[in-house]
Amino acid sequence: MPLRDHFHGLLGDRFEWSSFLGCWPTEIIRRLNTRLPARYHGEPRLYLGLGVEPDVVTFEEENLSENTRPVQTYSVDLPAQDVFESRIYDDRGGRLVAAIELVSPGNKDRPENRRAFVIKCAAYLQQRVSVVVVDVVTERHANLHVELMDLLEQTEAAPWPEGQDLYTVAYRTTKENDAWRLDMWPQALALGQPLPTLPLWLASNLAVPLELEATYEETCQVLRIR
Repeated sequence: MPLRDHFHGLLGDRFEWSSFLGCWPTEIIRRLNTRLPARYHGEPRLYLGLGVEPDVVTFEEENLSENTRPVQTYSVDLPAQDVFESRIYDDRGGRLVAAIELVSPGNKDRPENRRAFVIKCAAYLQQRVSVVVVDVVTERHANLHVELMDLLEQTEAAPWPEGQDLYTVAYRTTKENDAWRLDMWPQALALGQPLPTLPLWLASNLAVPLELEATYEETCQVLRIR
C-alpha cells in the first residue's frame, strides 16, 4: 500500500498525526524483536513536545555553600523536542546500538528545533550508534538530512534534490586505520509509493532489514487508516 498524506486532506482531518507517529515506533519494535539476534532487543521511546524529567535524586538546598553559587546566570531557550524513536540495545552491557528516528512537524519547525534534532543524530553517530531517519511530514519543508550533512561538514556528500522533503536515510559510522567513515543509504519517498527496506546496523558486520513498508501498513491497520 502507498504512503499517505497524514497531515492534509481527509486523513489530516480524521486522525491526529501524533497518534500515527506514536504508534509506528511500537510496530517497528514489534517486528524487529521477532527478527533480532538473541542478544538484542528493541524499545519504543515517545515524547511529544515536552521536557523530559531526568531520573535523578533531588537533594535539599540547605547544605549549599557559597562555592556552589553560580558566578554567571543567563536565560537560555532549550526547546522541548518531539521524540518518536525506536531503540535497539545489545543486552551485553545494555549498549544502545541503533536508533530509528521518525521526524515530527515540531522537529522541522524552528531552526533551533532542527539543530537539536541533527545534533542528537550526530551524537549517536559519534558513539557508533547507527541511525535511520524517516521523514513523512508534508506540512513542513525543511530537510534534516541536508542539515545533518552541513553539521558534519560532509561537503562531498551527493547533493539532495531541491524540494525533496520526504525521505529516509540509514547511517552508520565505522573506523578503519584510525579514520572515521560515514556510510549512508538514502532513499527518496513519495506519496502514493511504497516505502523501502533499509539496513539497520547492529555492529560493523551485522545488519537486519528494517521493513518500513510492512510496519507502516501494520500501523495504518491498527488505527484503521485506509
